[in-house]
Amino acid sequence: MKGAPLYLGIDVGTSSVKALLVSSDGQVVGRASSGYGLIIPRIGWTEQRPEDWWQAVRQAVRQVLAAGFDPSDVEGIGLTGQMHDLVLLDSRGDVVRPAILWNDQRTEEQVAEIRRKVDLSTFIRVTGSAPQTGFTAPKLLWVKENEAENFEKARSFLLPKDYVGLRMTGQKATDVNDASGTSLFDVERRDWSQELFSELGLPMDMAPPVLESQEVRGELVSDVSAEFGLRRGIPVAAGAGDAGAGALAAGAVGGGLASLMVGTAGQVVVGTDRYRYDARGRLHTWCQPVPGRWHVMGAILSAGGSLRWLRDALAAEERVVAELSGSDAYDLLAMEASLAPPGSDGLIFLPYLSGERSPHGDPSARGVFFGLSLSHGKRQMARAVMEGVAYAFMDSVQAIAELGIQVRAYRMVGGGARSGLWRSIMADVLGAPVELPLVDEGSSYGASLLSMVASGAEKDVGQLADRVVRARETVVPDPGRSALYSRGYSVYKQLYPALKDLFKELRKVS
Repeated sequence: MKGAPLYLGIDVGTSSVKALLVSSDGQVVGRASSGYGLIIPRIGWTEQRPEDWWQAVRQAVRQVLAAGFDPSDVEGIGLTGQMHDLVLLDSRGDVVRPAILWNDQRTEEQVAEIRRKVDLSTFIRVTGSAPQTGFTAPKLLWVKENEAENFEKARSFLLPKDYVGLRMTGQKATDVNDASGTSLFDVERRDWSQELFSELGLPMDMAPPVLESQEVRGELVSDVSAEFGLRRGIPVAAGAGDAGAGALAAGAVGGGLASLMVGTAGQVVVGTDRYRYDARGRLHTWCQPVPGRWHVMGAILSAGGSLRWLRDALAAEERVVAELSGSDAYDLLAMEASLAPPGSDGLIFLPYLSGERSPHGDPSARGVFFGLSLSHGKRQMARAVMEGVAYAFMDSVQAIAELGIQVRAYRMVGGGARSGLWRSIMADVLGAPVELPLVDEGSSYGASLLSMVASGAEKDVGQLADRVVRARETVVPDPGRSALYSRGYSVYKQLYPALKDLFKELRKVS
């Protein structure tokens, strides 16, 4: 007898694949993950082997299904993953070279080339973003100009989740949300930009067909279904990039509710029913993984990554205690931070450890502790890191407000959301309630929601997210702390303009 329907969401992340099983009422019933490493050919370059993603998918899916589930109950599969990466395929569909990742910084010359070839205001209007080193178009140009033999072999390009989709269905495709992050997509028209391909000298036939996120990219091929014990022909949703799927998972589709993702990187994402973009290029406007809608996003490159740096660099004692006690070093750091007062005794942190995207778009930017004195210790530094990340989000929130989009509340997700202190700091800095979703599984959960629509069980992923995503806890801002943080932010936002030119000079020293 057949059991209740199940839906599988797969997230191809930067460090691991996550597989999530969800029931038809939105409850998570199973989860598994499988990791892989980075290839770092040079400082600032990051790559991965797409085959490693596929092997991790195989392991994670086998693992989650082996936990007492009947694979024949799976009705649909949804995909998500890291955005902007470049996967090049030859005429046989084989990978030409390792994928160049979103946080790779080798393409500064190509970004400058894009700015020379394409009017900047036109580029921002069409793509919803300014040219960035991490995006796909400059990576294509870099390969064309530096690895001519590989570029000649290449016949198509894909994004990470789409490579997994190819292995699952035999079909090349992407979705409007992930395609929005390539710098080759007309975001308002929801299709590839022939003009941009032409002006950049890139062949448009390299681009895969593009679908709405909830559409079916293809059906599961027989050898894959046989390996996992899944039914042949299960529909696989086109899917979405990790930021878009994460916003779905937070239920941040509209109504002034924003997703606040605090993972290694961070994003604040808010939906809109019409195309709005920041003419100054500080934000990203992309197709929402809901038909006929868009979202505006501010992205910071080192959110939880800043706290991880502090843990690895300065929290050896906490790591040892955590290992011996079975606790978490992050929890111990948060406990230290809670002993420092709001404002960290006048210490301010700029979280630009990997450069910065929103609102500065500056790969030369670097992390800074400002105001450091003999009276400061680890507890002030830990709290300053948390506050500095919140200030970085505030930069994006202010830019979003300039587009006429008001945020009434935030749904905080990702590893950073587990910290009650960090949620409180976010609420106080941003001046709005911060909610913790009942289910906090991130992008893989959003992918599972897309699979429900692709399978025919639901009709509209936006309505589905509104129905199944609920908050279990809400932190409201404290007026006194918000006033203090307003003064701290006024100092914070003056630091980058004062240091901008010095960041570039600093590169000549290293």
